[in-house]
Amino acid sequence: MIKILIVDDETDFEILIRQKFRKKIREQHYDFVFAVNGKDALKKLEEYPDVEIVLSDINMPEMDGLTLLTKLSETNPLVKTVMVSAYGDMENIRKAMNRGAFDFVTKPVNFEDLELTMEKTIQHVKLIRETLRAIKENNILKMYVDENVLNFMGSREFEVSLMANETVEATVAFIDICSFTSFSERESPDTVVTMLNRYFDLMVKEIIAQQGMVDKFIGDCVMAVFKGDYHLDRAIDACLAIRNNIETLGGSSDFLPMVSVGINCGEMISGNIGSATLRRLDYTVIGDTVNVAQRLQDIASVGQIVISKEAYEKVKQSFSCQLIGPVRLKNRAEEVLIYEVLN
Repeated sequence: MIKILIVDDETDFEILIRQKFRKKIREQHYDFVFAVNGKDALKKLEEYPDVEIVLSDINMPEMDGLTLLTKLSETNPLVKTVMVSAYGDMENIRKAMNRGAFDFVTKPVNFEDLELTMEKTIQHVKLIRETLRAIKENNILKMYVDENVLNFMGSREFEVSLMANETVEATVAFIDICSFTSFSERESPDTVVTMLNRYFDLMVKEIIAQQGMVDKFIGDCVMAVFKGDYHLDRAIDACLAIRNNIETLGGSSDFLPMVSVGINCGEMISGNIGSATLRRLDYTVIGDTVNVAQRLQDIASVGQIVISKEAYEKVKQSFSCQLIGPVRLKNRAEEVLIYEVLN
């Protein structure tokens, strides 16, 4: 639905607009907001920030249309204004255009012409917004991706590599912030996002310090993958550091950040999973090893780092662990032994 602000001190014009565009209003294509002068229009724009375009008269009490144009250029540069006025002489047209008007329609209004002008203005606004969004996304990408990587992403070699899949020996860890979901339901969105990003930032730093890779963020959980020499040891070191350090960030009077962790190692498939049609491919790892790690995290209590018996046998000389006992995991016929890493 396209929101349009009509600024005119003549109440008859509001009635005409509602009559002439009643079908588009009924079909929820247009949503009109009305103001009686420029001062009232600025208040309406604060109340309705999703206004796409403004249709404004020139001669109005308190604040006229030309003054409104100047104010809009300063406060709402993305909103485009079409002047709709009986003062259609060249002097007023030039004044309006010089102050930022997108177009000019004279009264008495030809409503077919007005609708064409409105649609043209709406398309222009959408184009500007899409361009700004693309620029913003491109700038964000440049913040996080090296220029050589961006050049590689545009190459044929990159296209081929997107479809390359392999079986790897690695360790995967799921690190969840305990009780954060219930906390987020009680706090403002800004507070929730700010705190979550602080916790994630600490996790990411510890993962990178152990040469791990953040595979994805899943709600308030991080999935990390470790490859290469001593990948299991490095994964456990990273998770121990996260568990020991995250409390130092603090939380709120009723929330102290703590984690529960599931770690598993073994063979897994590494490749791009997703939809080529949507151009949404996620370079990730999948397989039974990954599924078990996630289920171990589900079992882990607050502050626990849980590993499988196979992982325990590989690291028992390097880390202090204790037996939790046999548990039944989803889609597993037999119970499996699990251990907690202490330090």
